Amino acid sequence: MIELQDKARSIVLLEFEKMKQDLISKHIELGMKASGKWIDSLEVTEEEMKVKLLGENYTDQLVYGRKNGTMPPVSAIEEWIRNKGITTNIPIRSLAWAIAINIKKNGTKYYQQGGTDLVSSVITPQRINKIINLVGEELTLLIIPMFLKRYYE
Repeated sequence: MIELQDKARSIVLLEFEKMKQDLISKHIELGMKASGKWIDSLEVTEEEMKVKLLGENYTDQLVYGRKNGTMPPVSAIEEWIRNKGITTNIPIRSLAWAIAINIKKNGTKYYQQGGTDLVSSVITPQRINKIINLVGEELTLLIIPMFLKRYYE
């Protein structure tokens, strides 16, 4: 039984690592990379036979955007401006305030566009089915010889 669990675990861990790398590529492709904090936060973990792909709490804002109504932290926008390397003739704090006020009024660009495909283009039903099939095929290859051995002994 341990051999079966180890094989399935290895397959799932490998596939989740591939998803992590594809999320990083998509994040960069969409021009979302600023500080690299989101990329660095992505982590495949395993505990009690459960595999998870974890990331920063603001992943939802990268996927859905931030809706209007409340003003985001100006300090976070200042940091984003610096990380993106945006240059301006006005003080960064003033630009950050203007952006924060605009987000409060209109939401972010991602929100206005109906979100992004950061996650949905990488973690698809087809990909999940592929992982299930890979695990199933491997387990079948391990189980059939055990049944045949018992039957023909």
